[in-house]
Amino acid sequence: MGKTSEMQRLIRHYRDETGEEAVDMKKVAKWAAGKGWPMPRPADPIELLAKEFSKAARQETKKDKVTGRSYRVNHSFTVTQGGQQLHLWIDIDNASHGPMLKSVTNRREQMVGDGLHLLNDVEHWNRINPDQKQIELDLDLTLDVEWRRNSDEDEEDAA
Repeated sequence: MGKTSEMQRLIRHYRDETGEEAVDMKKVAKWAAGKGWPMPRPADPIELLAKEFSKAARQETKKDKVTGRSYRVNHSFTVTQGGQQLHLWIDIDNASHGPMLKSVTNRREQMVGDGLHLLNDVEHWNRINPDQKQIELDLDLTLDVEWRRNSDEDEEDAA
């Protein structure tokens, strides 16, 4: 059994043992550590710092001088070099077509994957709860995006 499968089994065991329906993963981790689950090794400080820089890059926005709409400045994409997958970052205002296309294609694929899993989750919940009001899910987000885009809401809060 792989580590992820074992962790999933422990989460179920924690729910069974505590009777909690909604669980706090910090409590699960503390419980698992008490049961002898090995603690992870401290991360490489350079890796941790790189993640912090990635988070900062992902959060940087500017306002378009013509439209006044906010946009994300930094975009990531992956490349394989020497058998290793690297996550590289580009500035949208200086990015060439290839890396920018790769970045937006990857983000779109993430949205499709999220939509697929959400649809499967709703379908499953509706099937096992036929006596409850069924959840309806519309995956066409076009109007939602347009409404959000044209709302008075601060776009940076919505991003």
